[in-house]
Amino acid sequence: MREIVAQGESIDKQHLGSLRDSAPVVADAGELVRRMDEDGYIYLRSFFDHADVMAARRDIFTRLASVDEIAEPVLDGIFTGSSSRDQKQPDRGAFWRSVSETWTLRRLSHGRRLHNLMDILLGEESRVQDYLFLRPAGPGKLTHVHCDAPFFTGTTEHVTTAWIALGDVPSQMGPLFIVENSHKFDDIAQQFRGINISDNLSRKTSFDMSPLAFAKSRNTRLLTTDFGAGDVLVFGMYLLHGALDNVTTDNRVRLSCDVRYQIASADLDPRYFGTDPTGTTGAGYAELVGAKAMTEDWHQR
Repeated sequence: MREIVAQGESIDKQHLGSLRDSAPVVADAGELVRRMDEDGYIYLRSFFDHADVMAARRDIFTRLASVDEIAEPVLDGIFTGSSSRDQKQPDRGAFWRSVSETWTLRRLSHGRRLHNLMDILLGEESRVQDYLFLRPAGPGKLTHVHCDAPFFTGTTEHVTTAWIALGDVPSQMGPLFIVENSHKFDDIAQQFRGINISDNLSRKTSFDMSPLAFAKSRNTRLLTTDFGAGDVLVFGMYLLHGALDNVTTDNRVRLSCDVRYQIASADLDPRYFGTDPTGTTGAGYAELVGAKAMTEDWHQR
């Protein structure tokens, strides 16, 4: 069995589980809502057409190849170990916004297929945020345990996150994991309810404990899978999650994106909607880790 690693720790079988695939019931709206309430997430294997996903992957990696970060052939997603991004694209925000607004990507993240799913899960007409989080993560990258509430519940709690695999993301490439049943951890919800991180950017939003230590402390498991291109994982604002370590030895890059939908009847958060959204800190797309050269050392929140 391949080793699965989170923050440098190998995850033992007792604290590891697989996501439940809801693709077989994707046409049953009632069952999807029931599973969302019960599990706190909906995982749908092969939700998007493979060719559409590969088109987005090709276009994004072509842009990264233009700044010498991705080797040819670009679909393989191999990090070169170098970058000329800041020399060729000195305006980090403008460059990353242009990559994030790639039409083939937006066709997935903002298209009708995902929109219809969000209408079902939110229980009414939904609205997708214009601001999108595109994440290329090379070897050594990871994301600490956190929930999305402090970032995206400024105008309504009726918000969901959709994480999209833009290529195959096996467990060794650092895919998303969730903390099983953490949407029912009332103390965590109370800790972050009503918090708007933009009001205090120095406030800590992730947990100091490693994912394994956190799972042990709550007598629960980390759920993940070997994601395939076009898989989607949808979850609410208080479900704890993170990303495993990318421990590949051949410089493969995990490519994924996450985008938020909210109920259309609620006020729109100006940080994430509009023709030029400001983002959490006010710096727009320049604030995102994806805007940094891939040679820089970073860990995502």
